[in-house]
Amino acid sequence: MQVPMLDLKPQYEKIKDDIQREIAELCASQMFILGPKVEAFEQQAAAYCGARFACAVSSGSDALLMALMVEGIGPGDEVITSPYTFFATAGAISRTGATPVFADIDPAYYTLNPALVEALVTPKTKAIIPVLLYGQPADMDPILDIARKHGLIVIEDAAQAIGAEYKNRRIGAIGDYGCLSFFPSKNLGGFGDAGMVLCNCPERAEKLAIFRNHGMMPKYHHRFIGGNFRMDALQAAVLNVKLKHLDGWTARRQQNANDYNALLAGVPELVLPAVAAWTTRHVRNQYVVRVQAPASRQAVWDGLKEAGIGCDVYYPIPLHRQPCYTSLGYRQGDFPESERAAAETIAIPIYPELTTEQKAFVAQTLASLVKGSRS
Repeated sequence: MQVPMLDLKPQYEKIKDDIQREIAELCASQMFILGPKVEAFEQQAAAYCGARFACAVSSGSDALLMALMVEGIGPGDEVITSPYTFFATAGAISRTGATPVFADIDPAYYTLNPALVEALVTPKTKAIIPVLLYGQPADMDPILDIARKHGLIVIEDAAQAIGAEYKNRRIGAIGDYGCLSFFPSKNLGGFGDAGMVLCNCPERAEKLAIFRNHGMMPKYHHRFIGGNFRMDALQAAVLNVKLKHLDGWTARRQQNANDYNALLAGVPELVLPAVAAWTTRHVRNQYVVRVQAPASRQAVWDGLKEAGIGCDVYYPIPLHRQPCYTSLGYRQGDFPESERAAAETIAIPIYPELTTEQKAFVAQTLASLVKGSRS
């Protein structure tokens, strides 16, 4: 049996007629940049996330960058975030000329530990970017309290968490900005790169729309230096169709996680994903387990691959250990929980179309490999 880490083909087969109809309408209109398809998706996505405004952009990475740019964050400024995340989080900070400042994660949930944030605030600090990792929110209330106390902006990196809820509030509309990614492998994925910035402030929404199009308003008049951050209308056409199915796909991901929890219970070297008390809706972007000593993660990784089971490691090198951030002066051991997560975690397939037989095969293989890799 082969079980890929992600298989989008079954999803497409079920909705391809609707998608092809949307694309045909777009081709007939010849309106490929912004236009009605993008506007319709912005309205639907904002409503889905409980935000007043949505600005559709070219990628999740550009969503983060644009939120920082709109706030005027740049050289000499600092932004606090996690070192245990995809590079885009810190990369967007660096692209503005600002400096990323790292705070370690909560070991149970892999999200930014609020208890470690306030000590890092300096007169140079301008924003906090909590990462809502693997489909689960960070603990937002204490982060917002710190931000209000020190006059900081909060940008939710919600690239993996559309539809997740923090204390019954949809993520993306809790901080000053919420940044989404529609990369094809995400829970809501397009046919290429695409992203979105959410906010509740009309002045910020207006500036986002201007910055998205080279800082231009009206045409050929530039009050700001923005960028070409526009979402292709093709992506909006696809996402308009997919958004209608997202809750159903999320429910199946949640069921898959519950099934794995039952199948993998009682394996002492495996730590299963924990759901925080503040998380009222986990959307299960990934199902990530820890492989703890005396078991070997490398042996488990190799064994899963050999058995035809897709798996991945998010993220094997924390950002403070990346060569491009040597100048920040961090050392091995500075963020022990991020380093331990990077060394121990492995993700297994959780996409909605997994069958009962596939889940059983993955779980049985994983459990046997963990037992067999004990040193």
